[in-house]
Amino acid sequence: MYLTNTKIEENSAINFPLEEYHAGAAVLFLGKVRDHSQGKQVLYLEYEAYEAMAEQMIQELINKAKALWPVDQVRVQHRLGKVGLGEIAVLIEVQSAHRDEAYQASRFLIEEIKHKVPIWKKEYFADGTSAWGVCRHEPAGTMQPSKSAGAGC
Repeated sequence: MYLTNTKIEENSAINFPLEEYHAGAAVLFLGKVRDHSQGKQVLYLEYEAYEAMAEQMIQELINKAKALWPVDQVRVQHRLGKVGLGEIAVLIEVQSAHRDEAYQASRFLIEEIKHKVPIWKKEYFADGTSAWGVCRHEPAGTMQPSKSAGAGC
């Protein structure tokens, strides 16, 4: 199960054991709720999903990552419901023999999840307004530091 309504604890990510001694690299991505978006102060987020389809699609993306790169282990968790400032919204961990494959698979997974999986983010702002989040950055592999500054999901 990849979707959860319960808080994702940082220590659960840090204490995730290496399953095999074959894995020399473990890349951990934590997507956290930041305090700003669209030039406004964010109070919290709410995530909704078409859960059955999202679970299936995440499994398919993990399978694809394993087919594209020689990774040993992959773990994905994505929060649903209300997520407060600083809390983890998404966790991705990829283990492989070498770091390059782990980094590439991790980047592939976060980009594909954010752009294709039916999970929706609503941002609640300090001015009393709210808005459904929209990803505004370039596709994976095309981002430049100047283009990515201040953009994203």
